[in-house]
Amino acid sequence: MKRKFELEFYGKKLVVETGEIAKQADGAVFTRFNDTVVLSTACCSDEPKEGDFFPLTVTYEEKQYAIGRIPGGFLRREGRPGEHATLTARLIDRPIRPMFSDGFRNEVQIINTVMSVDLDATPEMTAMFGSSLALSISDIPFDGPIAGVYVGRVNGQLIINPTVEEKEKSDLNLAIAGTTEAINMVEAGANELSEEEMLDAMMFGHEAIKKLCEFQKEIAKEIGKPKRQVKLYEVDEEIKKDIYSRIYDRMIKSISIFDKLERQNAIDALKKEIIDDYDNRDYKKENDHKLTMLMVNDILETMVADEVRRLITEEKIRPDGRKIDEIRPLDAQIDLLPRVHGSAMFTRGQTQVISTVTLGTKNDEQIIENLTPEDNKRFMHHYNFPPFAVGEIGRTGTPGRREIGHGALGERALSYVIPSEESFPYTIRCVSEVVESNGSSSQASICASCMALMAAGVPIKDMVSGIAMGLITSGPLDGKHPYTILTDIQGLEDHFGDMDFKVAGTKNGITALQMDIKIKGVTREILHDALYQANKARAQIREVMSKAISEPRSELSEYAPKFDTIYIDKDKIKDVIGSGGKVINDIIEKCDNVKIDIEDDGKVTIYHTNAQAIRKARSIIENITREVMVGEIYEGVVTRVEDYGAFVSLFGDKEGLCHVSRLANERIETAKSFVRVGEKFKVKVIDVDDHGKIKLSHKEFVDSGEPTKKKKLFRK
Repeated sequence: MKRKFELEFYGKKLVVETGEIAKQADGAVFTRFNDTVVLSTACCSDEPKEGDFFPLTVTYEEKQYAIGRIPGGFLRREGRPGEHATLTARLIDRPIRPMFSDGFRNEVQIINTVMSVDLDATPEMTAMFGSSLALSISDIPFDGPIAGVYVGRVNGQLIINPTVEEKEKSDLNLAIAGTTEAINMVEAGANELSEEEMLDAMMFGHEAIKKLCEFQKEIAKEIGKPKRQVKLYEVDEEIKKDIYSRIYDRMIKSISIFDKLERQNAIDALKKEIIDDYDNRDYKKENDHKLTMLMVNDILETMVADEVRRLITEEKIRPDGRKIDEIRPLDAQIDLLPRVHGSAMFTRGQTQVISTVTLGTKNDEQIIENLTPEDNKRFMHHYNFPPFAVGEIGRTGTPGRREIGHGALGERALSYVIPSEESFPYTIRCVSEVVESNGSSSQASICASCMALMAAGVPIKDMVSGIAMGLITSGPLDGKHPYTILTDIQGLEDHFGDMDFKVAGTKNGITALQMDIKIKGVTREILHDALYQANKARAQIREVMSKAISEPRSELSEYAPKFDTIYIDKDKIKDVIGSGGKVINDIIEKCDNVKIDIEDDGKVTIYHTNAQAIRKARSIIENITREVMVGEIYEGVVTRVEDYGAFVSLFGDKEGLCHVSRLANERIETAKSFVRVGEKFKVKVIDVDDHGKIKLSHKEFVDSGEPTKKKKLFRK
């Protein structure tokens, strides 16, 4: 039976329809947020999957018909998800995943189909709301609801789900999600906001989230199905007892080894000892063998996790011996790669990233085809994480969700210091190659890319550094159980910790945040402590970066394209381009293949590594677009001579006639007796008629006190 629920939410109408569409899904909602419409469905497998993780899949499918557009490409249909769809799916996945019980192994798939888009009514957060509600009203065990909002800030005023116009004016782009009780996901870009300003924005967003969660609870209470009973995965206590009795003491010693590879080898050797033993035992059924080996792996993993967490929370000892607010050894270098436009390497402990910068023309901008107002992008930050970075063999090729997400985080952090197109008309691409990793490679890529930008001569506004913070809890966040905030988490602490909180920014404030947690939420107190601890760490990192390069170089690399900009009359654009591009192609060929970008407003930007080629192209364009004005004086070149006068080239294709009567103060019988082809000839413009014909005069430059024949430029 169709049901409909409505909520007025910060000036927009939120309508939920259920019971009519996608009825065979375990849960389905048709959500309207003003004119944005998203169908969200949730399905769950009947039996648990084998494995040591919860198999949750979230998709965000952008249909081009949603904004009245036919997809590009040969097939004219939607293909693999674009970057925006991938990032949105991650955005939804992150707050939902912690809301399932430990040991839940049934496969869950959430599909969000964006069917209509009102750009002022966020489809991303509509899909997040629909995903949570579809789970809440289904029989799938889900400890929600969750919800999310965007928070903007215009003229110091915080706004929930800002419109496109408000986003353009906003100095904050915050995506935040959580439950009624706490925040469990943050993704933000900001124009150097302070820690307190960011905290206030997060708390402001959380108040809105509470309203959406309460709305979902009301709907679920009225139409929600009873939750199904599922068998949660648990380890066998006898197996656990056996393993602990055999290797626990040795494992504790191995976990305290300082070097990552040595520590991992020692831990792996102990794990292998136990795994080989259980793997070689006799089992009555194949499933018994598989389940036992799964339990053995989980018990070993939990043994390591528990000890790492205990050392940190009780003894304040980290696996590598650092203090809780101590950063690993830092190193910064520039100019590793001689032929790229800019390069740098940043090392933090056993995490190392090499970043490069390439400068291109406007034609190199990325063309975007998604359900956002953005149609092109001139600054790109790409992140690559090959398997050798962690000493493994693995898949290489197209980037996965994690690589896309980390690249986008770096792009967001650096975008606020990138110069405007007007002052620096280049397309800019940063590429971060992770060559070694032991935690927080995304923040290392921000540091390396920032230095590479400065080395390339990109006049960025300020230096950006980033750090990853962690959290280890000892129980519920109820004020009774202590917690520990860690600075610069390494891989082991990230894997076994409760939070990965990445913070990037300049000395003046924050430019990017990203928070993922494995628990159900964090408090303002934890966020406050993490932000201020990160502030101190970011300053330390900037000091090291400054020793390598303290400010952007004043000149570009010799291999980078130089540029010059001129403005021409919009009506003259067609003259510069010519029929079928003939004129502009001729300019490019004559000027050593310069690149020329012409915009609709008459802005012309010329690029080349050779400044002389740029000057030559500029001169040609100026001559094509230059207007001849009455009274102007030129030293032209004679191109043709007839009895009645001489034709003189002034510049470009501008040519005028100097009549025989205007050659001298005295009467000249024939122009051929006075001037010849190829001679330089000084003339003054005396008239330009309606048809563009130019009349010239030379006699003003002939001394009237002498006979004209003495002023002739040649003799018989």
